[in-house]
Amino acid sequence: MTRSQPKSLGQRVDRAGRRSIAALSVAVALALASPAAADEYDPSNAGHPVRMVAYLLHPVGVAIDYLIMRPAHWIGSFEPMKTLFGQED
Repeated sequence: MTRSQPKSLGQRVDRAGRRSIAALSVAVALALASPAAADEYDPSNAGHPVRMVAYLLHPVGVAIDYLIMRPAHWIGSFEPMKTLFGQED
C-alpha cells in the first residue's frame, strides 16, 4: 500500500489562488448584472381578440420562416436560381 505524497505549499497556494480568482469573477459578474426588464403587462391590450389570434399564429409564422422561407432564400442565392429570380448581391 502506497501513501500519497502530501501536497507542496506551492500547489496549495495555486489552488487557493484559483478559487479566489473564480470567486472574485463570480462576484463581479453578479454585481454588474442588471435585472431583465419586461414590458409592463396591460390587461386591456393582452386580452384583445386580435392579440389572442396573434399569440396562436406567431409560432406558426416563425416555423414557416425557418423551415421554408430561409432555406428557399439560401437555395435562391446560388446560380442559376440567382439569375432566374433576379437576386442581386
